[in-house]
Parts: sequence; C-alpha cells; structure tokens
Amino acid sequence: MIADDKVVSMHYTLRDDSGDVIDESHGEPLEFLAGHQNIIPGLERELVGLKPGDRKDVKVSPEDGYGVRDESLFITVPREQFGDQAPAPDMMVGLQSREGHHLQARIVEVTDTQVRLDANHPLAGKVLHFAIEIAGVRDATREEIQHGHPHGPDGHHH
Repeated sequence: MIADDKVVSMHYTLRDDSGDVIDESHGEPLEFLAGHQNIIPGLERELVGLKPGDRKDVKVSPEDGYGVRDESLFITVPREQFGDQAPAPDMMVGLQSREGHHLQARIVEVTDTQVRLDANHPLAGKVLHFAIEIAGVRDATREEIQHGHPHGPDGHHH
C-alpha cells in the first residue's frame, strides 16, 4: 500500500481541462519515492493508500500542482545578451538567478532590442487531470530513503 518511504511505480496519462494529453508514461511506469516530494503534492496526497492494480482519476489544482502563474517570473532582457544566437518565441533558455539558482525560461516575445522571458513552469496555472494505474509498490532501501529518490533495479539513477 502507498505510504511514505515506499517506491511506487505507476502508469499515468495527464490531460488539461480541454482533455488534451499533456504527458503520459508510454508503457514505462514512472517510479517515485512516496513522501519525498518526487511528484507534485496534490497528486501524491491522492495516491496514499492505493495498492498495485488500483486505478484512480485525480484532479489537481494549480496550488497543489505547479503553482499559480507568477507575473514576477516574466523577465525582459536586452537582446544583445543572446550574442550571435537568434532568439525566437517558444525557445527554451537557461538562466541563472542572482543567488546562483538555475532556471528554465521560455521566450514569449522578441523585439529588435529586447527579449521577454517566462520563467514560470509550463504547467503553472493549469488544472491537471491524471488517470493513474498503480503498477507496483515496494519498500524503499535505506540508501533510497537517504537520497530521497528510487534507484531502480540496476542500482543508482540520477
């Protein structure tokens, strides 16, 4: 049964409010370590107590998923910061904050002099609809618990 410190394998299909598929497990189950923030909180909370073979539809609000869209994460930078690169809308770029954190941002607009970036998670602000099937549940090893994630059958994954 799913509880903290269990390694869970699950198949899933993730849809948006209009029913379009955003992501799915494609026959390979997703593995995560329950209770260690490996998946979004709104989904993990709904899986507690399920066992292999169980199926469940889960609706997750933005607050319990990837967060609400944060307007402060829209950033405008001078185009010359891209050097010889040709920035284009929907291109993903890596950023580093003043504190040294690495972020991914999507280019939303390009002008002759500026590039507008959105550093929100692509699923921020969206209601998420998961169709879940639990494929397996096992006790985590001491090492998996210490590292905070499953290592898989062949040892260490990062």
